Amino acid sequence: MAHLLGAQSISHSFPNREVFDSVTIGIAEGDRIGVVGRNGDGKSTLIKILSRQLVPDSGNVTYRGNLRVGFLTQTDVFDPELSVAKVVVGDGPEYEWAADPKIRDVLGGLVADLDWEQSVGTLSGGQIRRVALARLLAGDHDVIMLDEPTNHLDVDGVNWLANHLKTRWNASSGGLLVITHDRWFLDAVCNTTWEVVSGRIEPFSGGYAAYVQQRAERSRQQAAIDARRRNLLRKELAWLGRGAPARTAKPKFRIDAALELIGNEPPPRDSIELSKLATARLGKDVVDLEDVSYQTPDGKEIFKDITLRLGPADRIGLVGSNGAGKTTLIKLLTGAIAPTSGRVKIGKTVKFAQLSQDVVELDQHAEDRIFNMIKREKTTFVVGKKEIPTGQLVEQLGFKSEELQTPIKDLSGGQRRRFQLLRLMFTEPNVLILDEPTNDLDTDMLAAIEDLLDIWPGTLIVVSHDRYLLERVTDNQYGLLGDGKVRHLPGGVDQYLQLKRPKKVAETKKVQSQELSGGERRNLEKESARLERLIAKLESQLTAVHLELAAADQSDYEVLSELAAKESLIRSEIEQSEQSWLEVAQKLQQ
Repeated sequence: MAHLLGAQSISHSFPNREVFDSVTIGIAEGDRIGVVGRNGDGKSTLIKILSRQLVPDSGNVTYRGNLRVGFLTQTDVFDPELSVAKVVVGDGPEYEWAADPKIRDVLGGLVADLDWEQSVGTLSGGQIRRVALARLLAGDHDVIMLDEPTNHLDVDGVNWLANHLKTRWNASSGGLLVITHDRWFLDAVCNTTWEVVSGRIEPFSGGYAAYVQQRAERSRQQAAIDARRRNLLRKELAWLGRGAPARTAKPKFRIDAALELIGNEPPPRDSIELSKLATARLGKDVVDLEDVSYQTPDGKEIFKDITLRLGPADRIGLVGSNGAGKTTLIKLLTGAIAPTSGRVKIGKTVKFAQLSQDVVELDQHAEDRIFNMIKREKTTFVVGKKEIPTGQLVEQLGFKSEELQTPIKDLSGGQRRRFQLLRLMFTEPNVLILDEPTNDLDTDMLAAIEDLLDIWPGTLIVVSHDRYLLERVTDNQYGLLGDGKVRHLPGGVDQYLQLKRPKKVAETKKVQSQELSGGERRNLEKESARLERLIAKLESQLTAVHLELAAADQSDYEVLSELAAKESLIRSEIEQSEQSWLEVAQKLQQ
């Protein structure tokens, strides 16, 4: 493949540390490179050097002649008086950019919901981020470098961006370098992974799944590697082999080697044991929403007649576009707001804890130090049946001893999020709510948090645009499609995207819609309602079986076998009913 750009023997230091030491690396035609590594190890510095935004202390960066490089930083600064149109397509005549299919695709995928003449100074941070990304992708570039492009994008936006980057160039042309903590995105887009670690860049062939497998093999061959890190890699790899990523058609690592490595690795979670522990802490009642509807004070309907039941040890993920009602649903579940109609029943023993998106809870402790707050709040806590010293959890969440004297006001975004999660765990809640927990966290730290959640006995609710994390730590996902309903998603985020897709093309299928007679439409609507009632009934039966499993004598294998068979049968019926519902829904939306 033809060489596009390269860095020769680059070294770079900041006053308190050395970032790179004589690193040589290059990008060739067809490279789609994902950059991973711990926060602070130099990922952003690397991409700034390669894009010539930063000059290294020594070494040089060379470009092929007339190379066009586009660069998206983590901060977007525009003249606030400029319109969205001026920022994205400039002053060129409309007929020029409107005739370009690539630009039309970018506009439709990222900024279709924005007022074209609105000034960027009135936009939210997330909207400005989309405008900046649209501006970059609307241009002509041989190499694109993106620093955390999925920040502020919802699941639909991340999916669109992955598809755009996969089809932007043919397989043997163009170059992509992307820093992201979104592991699904890395696997969907990248054919190479660079790990920035200890002043070096370690290359790996393939996306995130291949990177985990190869790093696990290297770790296994190096006795000096910390034992705990190896265990985390094995658990992560076991998830990749059994979970949602295994359903994709893109396993670029050697299957035989991976299966041999995880052959004796248990599932990430012991669901029966966690259910038993959670039942003991919570009882049988957690939160029930029954025929709940909610309207905003100005009359906008957010939910209509939804029923959702959460039991002990249930782990659910909520997925939906920005504004679909995820935050409102959380407020209904916690009792922060009352429904317009219907009933919300919260168990008497429920103790909520919520990790918010902005972590403003720490602002009042700005002058305090990590060590003092930990010492004051908790010395030990209990997870399951084990009493764990706080120091162990502090270490697991990546805080070094020298960092414990850091004032709260000086913590980075990722440190603030980890520390607040630490404080929440100290309170020993039995219902934990995580609202976009992946923000500002690197992939290693995400794996550590997932490992902690695997042994946490309680009901877990996760709101996230990170589909990898959502399907990794939760057992059931629910989609908010903006139609006032909450849909169970047996097929995970892929099913959510399938359900969203017909709505996006509905305008192009109006003629087909007219072919349904009134009687046919009424029959389909009745069938859809019947299937929804059936699915709700089956899910209630499944919850009951889980409670029976938790309460059963774990040494009575005959009873456990009967209950397991019953659970399997109910799950099969749910999947069949969900598939039937999906087929009916697609007919109605054609």
